[in-house]
Amino acid sequence: MTVLFSAAAAYLGLKVGQVFEAAIPIAILAVGISGALGRKNALGENVIVQSVGACSGVVVAGAIFTLPAIYILGLDVNFWQMFFSSLLGGVLGILFLIPFRKYFVKEMHGKYPFPEATATTQVLVSGEGGGKSARILAVSGLIGGLYDFCIATFGTWAETISTTFTHIGAVVAEKAKVVLKLNTGAAVLGLGYIIGLKYAFIICLGSALVWLVIIPAFNLFWGGQVIDFMGSGITETIRQMGADTIFKTYARHIGIGGIAMAGIISIIKNAGVIKSAVGLAGKEFGKKGGPAEVQERTDRDLPMRTVVLGITVALLAVFAFFAFGGVVNNVWQALIGLLIVAVISFLFTTVAANAIAIVGSNPVSGMTIMTLIITALVLVAAGLKGNSGMVAAMVIGGVVCTALSMAGGFITDLKIGYWIGTTPAKQEAWKFLGTIVAAATVGGVMLILNKTYGFTGDGALVAPQANAMAAVIQPMMNGGSAPWLLYGIGAAIAILLTVLKVPALPFCLGMFIPIDLNLPLLVGGAISWYVGSRSKDAAVNTARVDKGTLIASGFIAGGALMGVVSAILKFADVDWFMTGWNTVAPGRLCSGAEAIAILPYLLLVAYTVWAIMKKEKK
Repeated sequence: MTVLFSAAAAYLGLKVGQVFEAAIPIAILAVGISGALGRKNALGENVIVQSVGACSGVVVAGAIFTLPAIYILGLDVNFWQMFFSSLLGGVLGILFLIPFRKYFVKEMHGKYPFPEATATTQVLVSGEGGGKSARILAVSGLIGGLYDFCIATFGTWAETISTTFTHIGAVVAEKAKVVLKLNTGAAVLGLGYIIGLKYAFIICLGSALVWLVIIPAFNLFWGGQVIDFMGSGITETIRQMGADTIFKTYARHIGIGGIAMAGIISIIKNAGVIKSAVGLAGKEFGKKGGPAEVQERTDRDLPMRTVVLGITVALLAVFAFFAFGGVVNNVWQALIGLLIVAVISFLFTTVAANAIAIVGSNPVSGMTIMTLIITALVLVAAGLKGNSGMVAAMVIGGVVCTALSMAGGFITDLKIGYWIGTTPAKQEAWKFLGTIVAAATVGGVMLILNKTYGFTGDGALVAPQANAMAAVIQPMMNGGSAPWLLYGIGAAIAILLTVLKVPALPFCLGMFIPIDLNLPLLVGGAISWYVGSRSKDAAVNTARVDKGTLIASGFIAGGALMGVVSAILKFADVDWFMTGWNTVAPGRLCSGAEAIAILPYLLLVAYTVWAIMKKEKK
């Protein structure tokens, strides 16, 4: 499961910029498989299965948000650099989180909702009564997989619908730089359902601010000017650019600044959490064990001395990797990289865990961007710049990003174990195996996807976070300047949002992820709200939402897995793509594939609502 879901999550994350939570579908499959094998009392086993398998999503997130940026910058990274970056980051994430387990999982029990852990726990417990959930996931996975396979492999209908489909839309896009786009994939629709209407709406508000206000404002007020914030050699005026180019060149940096400030605000807010958790860890470390001391099984972590020793060994391995793995040029620069990894990974561990505990969403990309800014400034001061500096910054950022992603994901596993009654030490020990397997898988999959699709040019994977990372690091490492004015505007927006009690992080994420990947989230969130509010019986609404979560997870897993199959087919030069059907003919505004794309999408939405709402036989 770790191998399969790592491959699927890597493809989906590079395509749409969001990595799905693997714990729920893996838990469902574990329940179904244990039932098919006739396993009795398999609940404890299934907790470990989903905990190991869930390494796929968190390790993938750490890798794909940073390492593809090396390819985007026209440089190269080998398998071993990707493998060790993911592995060492994952190991540090596990070890740094263990001292915080008792605080988040036990001491704060009942105060944090843990949405992902709640859903996964319900799946595991209900699975003891049969494999019905696994059947629902299998059917929806087949439908979502075939749907997205038709798009990715055959090009039966277009993947994106744009307002330029009509003559009026094309004129507005040309004159006012106003464009709306919608991705028609099943996997993205499923993501929106699980995120829910509230946060999907906030994400889309950020996207609307950029695409309906900021981009048109650039064209309206500075359309005739050539503006080059980073000294990258821009020669076009803003009016000569399309809306997409204005977004990539200017507007997206405002979102980056907002994400960085949202991360800083989170650290300030969680200063008390850090102090409390470190106090609990220190108290535990200072305890003297002995034959007379009896510790409850469900409260037993790996020994704190083992954790401290593990952190020491992992940090020494990070130093060796940086110094002798072709990451930096000398020992001094390796020490600087080690210090950055140790300090930032530890501080932001609480931010990641707190975010997962409250909203189920890990703000790892925003925290990583801030890490890259700090890393670039420090490495340039230490004499490492240019191409080698960019590779070093991205690999260092990859270690930190994976550590933070792992910390956020692992707190979910530990909460599941707390509710069900698993021994934490067993979860912690087995997590290292999942990290090794996921790190090896994502390195190989990324090499295949880079050769098949690439991350730049027409038909390339979007990799929005990695593109954002590249946009941050390139000017700073080549003697240019960062767009500090745009970052400052984004930071001011994040502060204003915080004052107004609006979640700054999802809003700012919406500002730098392309709008065609945000609007489907709103559609999926609207479906979740609709099916969860039709009945006067709260229990019925809850049951429908839970069933929808299974269907959405199937769409995500099926669509992403078939996307990997499509990538392998293209890699093997098996090309079934309907090129003419997807080409805009002279004198037309859109291709035939785009002209019909809305019809299968509406059918998919209708099927989703029907499948959730239909009555089950007793």
